[in-house]
Amino acid sequence: MRILVLNSGSSSLKFQLIQLPEQSVLAKGAIEEIGKEKSIVTFSSEAKEGVQKEMAIPNFEVGLTVVAQWLMEGTIKLIEQPTDLFAVGHRVVHGGEILKKSMLATPEVKAEIKKLFGLAPLHNPANLKGIEVAEQIFKGVKQYAVFDTSFYADLPAKAYRYPVPKEWYRDYGVRVYGFHGTSHKYVATKGVDFLGLGEKYKVISIHLGNGCSMAAIKDGVCIDTTMGLGPLAGLMMGTRSGDLDPSVLFYLHEKGFTVSDLKESVNKKSGLLGIAGDNDLRTVLQKRKDGDKDAALALAIYTYRIKKYIGAYIAALGGIDALIFTAGVGENSDDVRWESCEGLDCFNINLDAELNNKRLANTRNIAKESSVPVLIVPTNEELAIALEVNTL
Repeated sequence: MRILVLNSGSSSLKFQLIQLPEQSVLAKGAIEEIGKEKSIVTFSSEAKEGVQKEMAIPNFEVGLTVVAQWLMEGTIKLIEQPTDLFAVGHRVVHGGEILKKSMLATPEVKAEIKKLFGLAPLHNPANLKGIEVAEQIFKGVKQYAVFDTSFYADLPAKAYRYPVPKEWYRDYGVRVYGFHGTSHKYVATKGVDFLGLGEKYKVISIHLGNGCSMAAIKDGVCIDTTMGLGPLAGLMMGTRSGDLDPSVLFYLHEKGFTVSDLKESVNKKSGLLGIAGDNDLRTVLQKRKDGDKDAALALAIYTYRIKKYIGAYIAALGGIDALIFTAGVGENSDDVRWESCEGLDCFNINLDAELNNKRLANTRNIAKESSVPVLIVPTNEELAIALEVNTL
């Protein structure tokens, strides 16, 4: 069966056409900068090398139409008609407290996604638009919503409630929701299977990309995570500050900064960019190598926060069976992995330098023999969504 997975962003559209049960990617692509004069369109398939071109994609309707035409027409023709698809799976960032699991995108579900626009203003509107457009272009094909937040549905109240007036939670839904849940669930499952841990285990998953988060997972259930009401809390990220004393914002507001200024600053001008002047970790590493003190400080803060959360989550779990690194930085930066684990020998976490430095694409253990396993597990959120849709 063939499942189309769509990830609709504020100005981008990414897709994969996945064949199950083989779990093979028949085609994939992306459209970036939708709405601008020239959008960047990239397509590739098993039978055809990647194609990249610039063309005018004014909106999602046009973008998804281009994707559908590419899949159904021309040289690859992977589907003859829309109903050749088994289903379409959509990444939806925020499910709130009502949409706690993946489900068919019914009118009621879509209405609930819309109610959550305020909690995920950059993501949920685009996610909903993707569903609505796909319903028109792929008529007769079931549309499923897979929520980033659903992995955290069973967080204990002591982890998801903030120590603020309870009316904030009751009336406005102020609580920890968590993000990157699809990735954390996927790599934890892969890692546990790789190690043969069975049903009882304690693992910490570390998702490091431009956005960064961690999850403490016990026996398949997430018991704590670093992101909160929105994706700003926790670790230092590419452009986001991560954990920050709220007093900083109050102080700057009293100095004349508007709420809009502050929101823009902590989301888009902080993190690696704020300290080192660049949000690409590869560039920051090179700048440190060249003697840049700001880059060195940025990386020190970045890895120190990861290390602090590892310690906190070992305490919350009552031990650890495995540590898992994933996503762009987690899978590819030996420096970040090494510096994040340095000094954790008190927990029997010790990296093997040679294994850590090897660049491979498979799941592997980079810990020293007899130490707590430290895994690199390549994430695949699109496959995870396809598998979730298949289960439903």
